[in-house]
Amino acid sequence: MPDSVKAPVPTQAPVVEMTDISISFPGVKALDGVDFRMFPGEVHSLMGENGAGKSTLIKALTGVYSVDSGLIRLGGEHVTFSEPAQAQAAGISTVYQEVNLLGNLTVAENVLLGREPRRFGGIDWRAMRRRAAEILEGLSLDVDPNSLLNSHSLAVQQLVAIARAIDIKAKVLILDEPTSSLDLEEVAELFRVIRSLKESGVAILFVSHFLDQVYEISDRLTVLRNGQLVGEYLTPELLRIDLVQAMIGKELATLDDLENKVHSGERDVAPTDGVAPFLVASGITRKGAIAPVDLVIGAGEVVGLAGLLGSGRTEVARLIGGVDRTDGGQLEVQGATIKLRTPRQAIKHRIAYSSENRRAEGIVDELSVRDNVILALQADRGWFRPIPRKRQDELAASYIEALNIKTPSADTPVRNLSGGNQQKVLLARWLAIAPRLLILDEPTRGIDVGAKAEIQKLVYSLAENGMSVLFISAELEEVLRLSNRIVVLRDRQKVADLLNDGLDVDDLLALIAEGVTEPEPVTGAAS
Repeated sequence: MPDSVKAPVPTQAPVVEMTDISISFPGVKALDGVDFRMFPGEVHSLMGENGAGKSTLIKALTGVYSVDSGLIRLGGEHVTFSEPAQAQAAGISTVYQEVNLLGNLTVAENVLLGREPRRFGGIDWRAMRRRAAEILEGLSLDVDPNSLLNSHSLAVQQLVAIARAIDIKAKVLILDEPTSSLDLEEVAELFRVIRSLKESGVAILFVSHFLDQVYEISDRLTVLRNGQLVGEYLTPELLRIDLVQAMIGKELATLDDLENKVHSGERDVAPTDGVAPFLVASGITRKGAIAPVDLVIGAGEVVGLAGLLGSGRTEVARLIGGVDRTDGGQLEVQGATIKLRTPRQAIKHRIAYSSENRRAEGIVDELSVRDNVILALQADRGWFRPIPRKRQDELAASYIEALNIKTPSADTPVRNLSGGNQQKVLLARWLAIAPRLLILDEPTRGIDVGAKAEIQKLVYSLAENGMSVLFISAELEEVLRLSNRIVVLRDRQKVADLLNDGLDVDDLLALIAEGVTEPEPVTGAAS
């Protein structure tokens, strides 16, 4: 990987220069001395995995967060923004993944909202439509200014948001995951507009997890990891595999005897020789989320999903877990075709999905440890058949002991536990329903090394006793450590399906970066 922290300096001065930016939240250093700069007439990609600090840096630039230390310069002048409106007035405009315009108003009204031309004390509607038409024409957009915004596709709505940003004389345009819900033709149209704005001198910050798009549209990129600057590079000079390594890093934690077995050459993954598949997914897909995917999970097999954030890992897990509905394809469980429309239906087939977002979609803060543990089991039984309190106490005590959950008592509100112990409570909830397939999406994120080792050992033990596990982690070493087989995803497509036989991190990095398709196993189970 290139050693330089900063790429060569263009001849012109930067329009944005952030120096030694640090921001802390309770217990978390979100940004630690980060430098960042943008130049006029360039597309700059901000890269990093979840938790790298990308969103925090953008919010610091746009006035959402105040910085603890460091300086922000815009056009060479020191600026301090206490709210987004100030940043916008200074020429920094943001178009978010979720378009924040008003769908019940016309295109013209949205483009000029708050800046409507006036005549005789009221809005000059004719002048407004004429001005909006001029702005749209300047971007070569064939959109009727008088049409309702919500009558158009998301791609057109995003372009309208960009038109609005341009009309406020934006010097810097921030595009946050603008292509996440667009098809290829819509992406091409967006990129045409981006190139046009670039030629007019606008500095564009492009945030995306799609490597192909980053390399197609960006001139320069900055990589963050764990709140720190890894480097700034000219895009054409940075190999994709070097970019992936910069984003992920290759730091290995010591995980006592489980880790030692791996390094001694003993593959510490559950055997699945000759087993029949528990689940077969054929061409399952969801528009805008994941291309058709085939996936086979054997009984007692740990299948790892590897790929960058945004590659489609969570989207596949949510389809199999019944959280999202498929637009096509077929699911079979033990040879029988099933349809999953809700997580509760998945539970009926003994499929349990543990979300990566344990705060929003996992634990219930206000409830006790006991109540959180029995929640899924109670839902499975039905709310008119309450679990007797004695049985609740037995279940909670059993899992507190089995998973070594550190809590004063089963009555303790789960919000008072550490992140690692909250994750164990969430695992206990799903284990209580005796699943045949356990889907774990980032189960070790944000927890300490000791709790991480305990959860990894639990996954191994569950598979050894016949449970199938679909395991997702951004840490490739962790995926390799636990999985019998590894499915690699890239840009919402499956690019490889491999037995974990002699694979190493560099093998996975190459597949993630380049998307080289490998032959797929016939049955999906190790044999």
